[in-house]
Amino acid sequence: MPPKRKIRVIVVDDETHVRTLIKSVISTMNCDIVGEAGNGRDAVSLFDELKPNMMLLDINMPLKSGKQALSEIKKTHPNAFIIMLTSLTDRETIEDCMALGASGLIRKDLPLDDMREVIKQTWKAYRESLQ
Repeated sequence: MPPKRKIRVIVVDDETHVRTLIKSVISTMNCDIVGEAGNGRDAVSLFDELKPNMMLLDINMPLKSGKQALSEIKKTHPNAFIIMLTSLTDRETIEDCMALGASGLIRKDLPLDDMREVIKQTWKAYRESLQ
């Protein structure tokens, strides 16, 4: 049986230490980090260039917000799997992101094991929705 293909991931956050933390979580899963960015503009171009299976995208960033990047990516890649990262969980932000096509939302202060589980469960639900 061939080995399971690794999930290709891009991590986007304007704070380097948050990207490092998220990458450490992702690297313990069956994933390859294929790119990272520190702003929404670069997130859109990286997604277009690398076409990852998954993107973890911060909401509040310079040059282009995560919501703007999400909207642009979903226009050209409607099946894109994007989990939003946030330190804010007000209802309006969550509803806006879900309406724009986010696959899920993770608070940055979530314990790492819980973060890993949310990513796994959201990915599983997404894969099942495609079948």
